[in-house]
Amino acid sequence: MKHTLNIPILGFAAYSGTGKTTLLEALLPKLTEAGLRIGMLKHAHHNFDVDKPGKDSYRLRKAGASQML
Repeated sequence: MKHTLNIPILGFAAYSGTGKTTLLEALLPKLTEAGLRIGMLKHAHHNFDVDKPGKDSYRLRKAGASQML
């Protein structure tokens, strides 16, 4: 018996300072209230600290993302 797992994927890509994090901060609480678990992947061309206060990853975890990679 074959089981298929369909996991929806949504991506955002734009220049720095265009509002990606602000948009996700508004969207994540609505998605988590709907019972969805949200994981985040961050791609960067430089070193970064995950979940450091004041950083985008920290803001998104506070907004409801359950994982940040």
